[in-house]
Amino acid sequence: MNFESAPDIQDRVTEIIKKLELKHIRPENIICMRSHNSKAKAYARIWSLPRIWQKALGVEAHYILEVLSHYFDGRSKDDQDRTLIHELMHVPKTFSGALVPHKCFEKRIDPKSVEVLFRKLRT
Repeated sequence: MNFESAPDIQDRVTEIIKKLELKHIRPENIICMRSHNSKAKAYARIWSLPRIWQKALGVEAHYILEVLSHYFDGRSKDDQDRTLIHELMHVPKTFSGALVPHKCFEKRIDPKSVEVLFRKLRT
């Protein structure tokens, strides 16, 4: 598997964060990468930096948003945006380095909740 920086995705993620007013997410601490030749069956995924790593390395919380080129790049822009929104929904309000699961007590990360934010993005 190969990784490369994804500045095109970085710009779109920053725009999504600003337009949706996701004030708890620090765009400068979200790193976007594109992977090639992954065996995973996902369009994208988000990686966290757990608190113990933050302490050990002396850094703030960061997240890596990875798009899997062979699935993600061929999708429409709207579907790509839905995927990016989905991944950003995994970032908790505390921006702690943890991840919110799909079925959380406070909110659900599912197609319906993604669509609500997608429609807000398009207005």
